[in-house]
Amino acid sequence: MTPLAPSLAARPPARWLLPALVGLTLAAPLVAVLFGVADLPLRDVADVLAGGGSAGARSIILDIRLPRIVTGMLAGMQLATAGFLLQTITRNPLADPSLMGVSQGATLAVTLFLMIAVYSHDPGSNTVVELPLSWLPAVGMLGGLAAGGFIYLMTLRHDLGALRLTLCGVAMGALLQAVALGIVAGWGSTRMEVLLEWLSGSLYARRWEHAVFLAPFTLAGLAVLPLLRRPLELLRFEPAVARSFGLAYARSFSLVLLVSCALAASAVGAVGPIVFVGLIVPHLARRLARGHFPLVLPLTVVLGASTVTFCDLLGRLLGRADEIPIGVVTALCGVPLLIVLLRRTP
Repeated sequence: MTPLAPSLAARPPARWLLPALVGLTLAAPLVAVLFGVADLPLRDVADVLAGGGSAGARSIILDIRLPRIVTGMLAGMQLATAGFLLQTITRNPLADPSLMGVSQGATLAVTLFLMIAVYSHDPGSNTVVELPLSWLPAVGMLGGLAAGGFIYLMTLRHDLGALRLTLCGVAMGALLQAVALGIVAGWGSTRMEVLLEWLSGSLYARRWEHAVFLAPFTLAGLAVLPLLRRPLELLRFEPAVARSFGLAYARSFSLVLLVSCALAASAVGAVGPIVFVGLIVPHLARRLARGHFPLVLPLTVVLGASTVTFCDLLGRLLGRADEIPIGVVTALCGVPLLIVLLRRTP
């Protein structure tokens, strides 16, 4: 595996980059608030944002759209940042949160939790709201962290190398995914739609509780990122080269891995495994940064939030009442974008 960024010749960032990012950061939540399944006049939206408005408009904006947008932006920042960290330390351009088995571990944990909840309380009932849905974010996060921790320990027994981490992650992720799909295939419960909606990656019915759940992880992650700048720059190289610059390789590698797993696991627990955000957004940020590595991380954070917001809005507008899950939208948009980016990568 070769370093991702050092091979690119640095060029001055485009002059339009900073104003475009500021505009994108402001425009994404604003557009998502204005548009949705229910058509609200611009004046009604403005009245609600100013503290007034009718009861119906306030319910749509404050109880449905805003918590969904905030949750999506936090999850987007976390997934994109986790993907960037993993791609950097593994020197693998195809790395994303699934590399550490986070998504697969969260999937298996949520599947087992829902199955146990259904069959231990009232297996004959079809009422979806009886499921303990409020526990899903915590259960998914714990499952993702457990999978990431197990893969880390498997790698730590040897050399903590990027290649071994990748191989252990792929193998363990495939095992966890197979077990989860086996349970789903044999379950046959009428509550299956709850699990399938979570597995597809969705912001449907996300409330302020989900945003509050994610906010501490997002803030802690953003706070620690400046401290990881130098280790990240050196971890792009082979271990011997990084150590020659005085880097405590194993400690720095483990710290970055822990941060990426915590960000990814909490995001997957809250919104499900939204695919391609952790893979595509870092590549897009590298293209815009034109080889300036210090710019890639802040670009990844901003683009992660905007990408999830716009993709969720697109799924809402195209699907109308039967909205398209954001995980489907990111997959449909991510594949052609990844092909274009990789074709243009030297």
